[in-house]
Amino acid sequence: MEKVISCFGRRPEALTRLICFPWAGGGSIHYARWGNVLNSSMEVFAVKLPGRESRAREPFFENMQQIVDEILAALLPLLKEKPFALFGHSFGAFTSFAVAEDLKKLHNLEPVHMFLSGASAPYSEIRIKAPKRSELPDDEFLQWLTSIGGTPQELLANPEVLQLFLPALKADLHVVENYRCSKPDVAFLGCPVTCFDGKQDIPHDLQVVFLTAWRNITSGDFTIRMFDGSHFYLKDAGNEKILLDYITKILETAEIDYL
Repeated sequence: MEKVISCFGRRPEALTRLICFPWAGGGSIHYARWGNVLNSSMEVFAVKLPGRESRAREPFFENMQQIVDEILAALLPLLKEKPFALFGHSFGAFTSFAVAEDLKKLHNLEPVHMFLSGASAPYSEIRIKAPKRSELPDDEFLQWLTSIGGTPQELLANPEVLQLFLPALKADLHVVENYRCSKPDVAFLGCPVTCFDGKQDIPHDLQVVFLTAWRNITSGDFTIRMFDGSHFYLKDAGNEKILLDYITKILETAEIDYL
């Protein structure tokens, strides 16, 4: 499991696990440190994909099913042990959705809550019609990357660092841009779903309606929460605190319901 998951402190006594999925090109550390912030009733697992961090020498995955298969192979026994929730931002929202879909259809397991951030539903019209950024020349790609914010300027200005960062980012975008799924005829989940987004997120044109397509995946409660900021609103310390306080409150309620 250590190959696929970063965890900054195992908590066998925890009542709930929060499984976090990285954004495109991202690693696991940002989420893994949440384990030091959230209370002891929660254990945080951060997914670590090939081509970065301790897996830097491994080839990137080429499609979504490869990601799902590896995650389920590593986590399925643990997901059967106790309640779990899923959190994914941007690319991570798509991977968490794909994992949840296979968990339900193949193993009849589902999270107690899904937290989906910074992404339109994978079957929504805006997502399907979006340009394929992974195919852009590097200079145009960097212009787009700068426009959505969240990437440190010192990284964008360092050619050597970019040589390490861009391949992972483009590889993940290639996966998500070629990922196709149909709008569910019937909601396959019954758990609550919360969508988060930045009010100034360029890809979503500030229109909450694009997030409502996620409503089709669940028969449970559906909530949208907007934050000040752009695509990487969650990197802001104030926003992150609000986000984690909200997740904590939701999961503590889920723990009471479960018990």
